[in-house]
This record gives sequence, structure tokens and C-alpha cells, in this order.
Amino acid sequence: MKAPYLTPEGIRAFIRQALQEDVRDGDHSSLAAIPESATNQAKLLVKDEGVLAGVELAWKIFHEVDPALRLEVLLQDGAQVRYGDVAFTVHGKAQSILTAERLVLNCMQRMSGIATYTQSIAKLIEGSGAKLLDTRKTTPNFRMMEKWAVLIGGGTNHRFGLFDMVMLKDNHVDYAGGIKQAIKATHEYLQKLGRQLKIEVETRNLDEVRQVLEVGGVDRIMLDNFKVELLREAVELIGGKYETEASGGITEETIRAVAETGVNYISVGALTHSNRSLDLSLKAF
Repeated sequence: MKAPYLTPEGIRAFIRQALQEDVRDGDHSSLAAIPESATNQAKLLVKDEGVLAGVELAWKIFHEVDPALRLEVLLQDGAQVRYGDVAFTVHGKAQSILTAERLVLNCMQRMSGIATYTQSIAKLIEGSGAKLLDTRKTTPNFRMMEKWAVLIGGGTNHRFGLFDMVMLKDNHVDYAGGIKQAIKATHEYLQKLGRQLKIEVETRNLDEVRQVLEVGGVDRIMLDNFKVELLREAVELIGGKYETEASGGITEETIRAVAETGVNYISVGALTHSNRSLDLSLKAF
């Protein structure tokens, strides 16, 4: 496993919940049409070009549906694929293959699309020193797989959820009465809780950056919707005291210029919320 959220228990819980949504009291199409004793085989056919993701998850789905199913993996997660490639073959009880089919495809198509888009964006900032981050702009109950796909595509995961990092965004700051108050209250809260969590503060202008520098006690400063010239000025102002993250309004056309300002991280919500799934199918043979 490559990330702390990718636990066997978490993945299995996701698969079971997804199967409950789809199968419930039985795959009646397969149970009705296919003899229980029938065995068959199928191949995962690539009908697109991009980065393959979800192979390891597919194996776990098939195994959850029927531990007797056998997979022959021909292409691993992260492989560059093109039309006509076969990622794996699955062999065993025909009813089981058909029951698992749609969940495998739904996950792999979505994950492969995310991995493909992530790789294309990561290539745009290659050599700049900046790391590409995902966000919490994910599909409910599918975040684990979407963030996994970002890793496969060469990106870096930001916080997984609200629980594993403090991020004081504009609304937090405004509700708290200002940056100083928000940071002070956060330290008091964490001390009372006995927790050590990294603290990131979102800033909207250079004045707010100066306020964070004056108060201190944070790990990262987010520079939200800063134009490239202001980003460069903010990075120089921060002077390496804290990590920096550029966010908001970043496009494929502007991301290289953003990376060259010297920011440590660039977060792009579009990695998980605005991309096209890869076309895959499971075909009997």
C-alpha cells in the first residue's frame, strides 16, 4: 500500500458497500440465464489511450465476489495503455464474473481517467520542483479510489479528509474574526485535545500573508487565486519559512508559470472533479 488510507479493511469495506448497492439479494440476470456450474473467462479490454489504474482493486473485487476466481494480470497499475491492450484475464465461475463486471469497470474507468489526467498535468510542471496535489473535491464514498488514482498518475495526495490536518480557509478566518484569532484558537484547541496536526492557512492577498508571518505557528501558507506576479512576490516574502501552496484558477495554460514562481505545491481540484473516464470493457472469450 502506498498511502495510510489504503488499508485492507478500508478497501474491503468500500467493495462490500458497493456490492450491496449493486447486487443486494442477487444478480438475478446471471442467476437466471447462466447455469450455476458454468465456468468461463473474460478479458479486460482497453478501448482508449492513457494510464491504467485500478488493477489491484479489480483483483480485490473479484476475490470478494468469489475467492475461487483467478486473475492473470498482464498490465499493472500505472502502465501506459492504448486501444486493443488487454490488462488482465479472469477465469472461473461465469455467474461470479458477471456479478463483479460492472463494479470492476466503474472503478477502473474512473480511476484510469484520473490517473491519465493527473499524469498529463504533472508533466506540465516537470523539473520545476513543485509537487502536484489533489483536493477534497471528490465523489462521496469514492475518495479513497480517486486519491489512489492520483498517486498512480504521479500526483501527490493532500489531506485525505477534515480529520488529518487543519486547513484554515477563508470562511474559517472570517468566522473566527481574522487570521490571528483563527491561528490562536487552533493552537488552543489542539493543545486541549492533545493532538499534533499540521496547520495550513489560506491567504487571499499579500496583507494576509504578512499577517500569517507575523503570527507564525503554521506549517503551510496557501496562496489562493494569486496572479503569477503576486505569487512570486508572496514566495519571496515568505522566504522559505513555511511551505507554500498555490491554489485556485490554475489552468493547463498557466500551471507552468505558477510552478516557476517557486511554490512548493500546486493543488488542482480538476484532477478528481473534471476529467474523462477511460473506455474499458470486460469481454468473454
